[in-house]
Amino acid sequence: METGTYISLAAYFILMIAIGLYAWRKSTSDSEGYLLGGRNLHPAVAALSAGASDMSGWLLLGLPGALYVAGLVEAWIGIGLFIGAWINWIVVAPRLRKQTEEMGNALTIPQFLANRFPDQAVTLRVIAAIIIVAFFAVYTASGLVGGGKLFETSFAGLFGAAGMSDYMIGIWITAGVVLVYTMVGGFLAVSLTDFVQGCIMVVALVLMPVVILMGGTDLNAAASAAQAAGNANYLSLFGGLTVVGFLSTVAWGLGYFGQPHIIVRFMAVRSVEEVKTARRIGMSWMGVALIGAVGVAIAGRAYAEQNGIVVEDPETIFIILANTLFHPLITGFLLAALLAAIMSTISSQLLVASSSLTEDFYRLFLRKEATERETVNVGRVCVLLVALAAMVIASDRNSQVLGLVSNAWAGFGAAFGPLIILSLTWKKMTGAGAVAGLVTGAAVVAGWIALGWNAEFLGGAGLYEIIPGFIAAWLAIVLVSRMTYSDQNTAATA
Repeated sequence: METGTYISLAAYFILMIAIGLYAWRKSTSDSEGYLLGGRNLHPAVAALSAGASDMSGWLLLGLPGALYVAGLVEAWIGIGLFIGAWINWIVVAPRLRKQTEEMGNALTIPQFLANRFPDQAVTLRVIAAIIIVAFFAVYTASGLVGGGKLFETSFAGLFGAAGMSDYMIGIWITAGVVLVYTMVGGFLAVSLTDFVQGCIMVVALVLMPVVILMGGTDLNAAASAAQAAGNANYLSLFGGLTVVGFLSTVAWGLGYFGQPHIIVRFMAVRSVEEVKTARRIGMSWMGVALIGAVGVAIAGRAYAEQNGIVVEDPETIFIILANTLFHPLITGFLLAALLAAIMSTISSQLLVASSSLTEDFYRLFLRKEATERETVNVGRVCVLLVALAAMVIASDRNSQVLGLVSNAWAGFGAAFGPLIILSLTWKKMTGAGAVAGLVTGAAVVAGWIALGWNAEFLGGAGLYEIIPGFIAAWLAIVLVSRMTYSDQNTAATA
């Protein structure tokens, strides 16, 4: 790797740390500032922060990798996500911003659920926090895997003389920079870095396919190679699409309603009125980013086929193109975009998991009288602990980014999705129903994965675990709430 690339990457790392130091001086004096930025995010910052923390390395690694292999049919994942995000901004965002402040100024999702259903407050906070920390450890690991693959592909052999694995060095460096600005600057640092990272990501995703196509690359080269490999419908959005396959791809959109690291941004927007502005900015960004990811995969495969480039790991196509096509300074910028996608999500997940450990375990059971300063410091320690757990999971070099993300995404979507939607919109929902939905959603997803039905179902292709998990959780909430709501009314009347 050339000097210009190192300069660009170094500048990116320095900028992220500088933002963390700025946020440290600005908003870490109390819990609300450290965990929620004082509920004072500009709509544009909230929008791009939600988008960047949502997409992660999946946008530049996992999705292009899937499209590279299977073709346009995998774009249905992006279509499902776009629709789900749009509904999330309309249904969940304004209600969550309003109700979390009105119900005891809740700083975390478990806190909001406890305030909404006081009869099951402790149970909800504990179960929700356990699910958040467990799934975020896996989710954060997916980002660290992306960082490891970046360094392994781009810095091959650089650390070999010291007897260190390029992959593990990538994990350590990625985690280290994220930990610095997250532990120091809290939510505001995460949100501001997400905004900058979101801008970098979308520029990179537009720039790369445009450069490839302007260079005369013929997309038919990708289709021809795929056809030779047995896929005659590579450039077809519907080619070879089965009902189960269609449902499994578009169902990714169901996950949005239950992603704590995304919906927490809704809680931090300056006002309910500004949610609409944030939605327009966020959805515009997301549309351009998803189209760019599709372009990177399809145009990238065409370029690789025309130029005889061997791509051993399809999830690294973005990295290979960045190293092959551009001046070192631009290559550094593009690799920084990938790091931005990875780090924006990791930082958000670490902070949300930390907030649950701090507010829903430490302050709830160990130190109810903890001062604001003590709480902020405990939050920083918890960020470190979750990061270390994720690094252990990510140490397996054979981990697939898309696989890890899909499992964690389904877990959150099924456990929290129906719970969040109904708690915000259905007045007859009860605490017992909330507990039933939370446990059922997480259990069904875990069971579905354990049985292997996400890989093979009824003798055919697997059914994405979020579908049965989401349905089961929704039914559990409705049925148990109807039963217990009736009991409460009868008792009150008597």
